[in-house]
Amino acid sequence: MTRPRTIVVVRHGKSSWKTNDPDLRRPLSPRGTRDAVVAGQQLAPLGVDVVLVSPATRAQQTWQCLQMGGVSCDDVRTTDALYHAWTPEVVEVVRSLPDAAHTVFVIGHEPTLSHLIGTLAAPSPLMDDIEAKFPTSAIAVLTHDDDWSGVDEGACRLQAFEVPRG
Repeated sequence: MTRPRTIVVVRHGKSSWKTNDPDLRRPLSPRGTRDAVVAGQQLAPLGVDVVLVSPATRAQQTWQCLQMGGVSCDDVRTTDALYHAWTPEVVEVVRSLPDAAHTVFVIGHEPTLSHLIGTLAAPSPLMDDIEAKFPTSAIAVLTHDDDWSGVDEGACRLQAFEVPRG
């Protein structure tokens, strides 16, 4: 039996609307920065093998803040499939992860992330909260008992849902 796989889904921190930058270049707000650092503090004990992060500035800055909170990873992949993505695209990226990876962080956007969680997770009371709202800096932790290629609809367990605030 393979070691369980963990998918940590992180929505980017709150972005700033005090900018004329296009959506792709919108930065984090001060609150978004604080919340993402707190998220990093909470996630640091997990360890991570691969980070998949949207190319959007606010997602990239969220990853930087997670690092400031104590998360570290040598394999960080900026993935266009996480910006204006559809769930099947994200699932394909996860399925293609190397066998040696056991924990992956997926840092991206709504509504893709809540839909991804809803697709992959077996029924769980926590899904009601995620379906109601998956706010900025929200974290969902899913586990899967098989290798990455077996990640599919309803194949994961939703272990946790948190909304860190700094």
